[in-house]
Amino acid sequence: MWRHGPPWWNQGDGASAGRRLPWLTTLALTVFVQIGSGFAGHSQSGREQLDPYARVLLFLATAVLLFRHRFPLSVAWATAGLTLVYIGAGYPYGPVFLAVAVGCFAAVVAGHRRAAWSAVGALWAGHLLIAHWLYRWLPPGGDGARPWNEEIAVAVWVVAIVAVSELARVRREQWVKERAERAQAARRRADEERLRMARELHDVLAHSISVINVQAGVGLALLDSDPEQARTALTTIKAASKEALGEVRQVLDTLRAPGDAPRAPAPGLDRLPELVEQARSTGLTVDVTTEGTRAKLPPGLDLAAFRIVQEALTNVVRHSVSRHARVLVRYDEACATAEGKNGESAALTLRIDDDGPATGTDAGGSGNGLAGMRERAAALDGTIEAGPRPDGGFRVTAVLPLAADRDTATRTAPREDQ
Repeated sequence: MWRHGPPWWNQGDGASAGRRLPWLTTLALTVFVQIGSGFAGHSQSGREQLDPYARVLLFLATAVLLFRHRFPLSVAWATAGLTLVYIGAGYPYGPVFLAVAVGCFAAVVAGHRRAAWSAVGALWAGHLLIAHWLYRWLPPGGDGARPWNEEIAVAVWVVAIVAVSELARVRREQWVKERAERAQAARRRADEERLRMARELHDVLAHSISVINVQAGVGLALLDSDPEQARTALTTIKAASKEALGEVRQVLDTLRAPGDAPRAPAPGLDRLPELVEQARSTGLTVDVTTEGTRAKLPPGLDLAAFRIVQEALTNVVRHSVSRHARVLVRYDEACATAEGKNGESAALTLRIDDDGPATGTDAGGSGNGLAGMRERAAALDGTIEAGPRPDGGFRVTAVLPLAADRDTATRTAPREDQ
């Protein structure tokens, strides 16, 4: 009936759960035991009639249940002891045993299994002594030994209490484990979301700021000698900053309202000409070669491919003295059908080369940019290889598989793309 446990087991854990007292259930149980015992007394003429002392014992046996969550061990023994005194005083059998059941149930669920079993066992042993030996000296007068078939019924009742309590304990442990797993999964999703946001912001800002930095340097150098060229540089800076602000705003909008649809489509390889034009504005010549038949890519894969090319070109601008880069976009023949001729998975291959040499030791971008590219590829079960070429240049190669089930790529896409 409850998928993850009853509501009163999901309201808190630890100390907060122990501070709550079950007033309502305890009061209902107290009223039930008092009224039910009265009816039981009328049908058991051979037992002592309920008097104030009996009422007090019944009240205490149920009142201690108010603390069954704070002190389950003590409550289990208290209910068993009070019930044994009640039976030993010759009062009628009846709902008083329900208090023992609830007390032992709470103790087993709380983890005090042996103590609860011991309390129930002690009650049973005490009842055997009273019913078959001590009855001679205990009220009611003239009472005889109880039939053994009644002891069998009591034994069945004890076993039922233990079985139900153990079942509840196991089920509660499962619910607790499931809640912990859900909480851990929620934390993991939150961490992944923060990582995705950081990666998106890094890729957007790193590329745009690199363009702005180069153009600012050009503008400062030509401000006096060639004002028209300086004006062109400032125009490029304005366009790059405007585009960066737009993409940053789009990323932040998805963070503020994750359930809303994005206001603008996420970038993909269809915007590769714009990316090449921005790179050219920094003085970098980019040749783009496309091999194979272009296929419609899932949003997540399309975005990852665009960001990988963007970051690779940004690294060329920042870390290489080369002013020439080559971009190869290769669609496998299987991209259109999602599976190759020999059963091989279809893949999109991206290769970005520059002729180098590097301006420093961090050629190719060995920091957050390269790590971000690897994370994007890994999210799609792809690979990234980056390193110097034998001829002194640098190469970045990304292989992004196209799973047979297109939903695989869609599930790994950021929320802004879905």
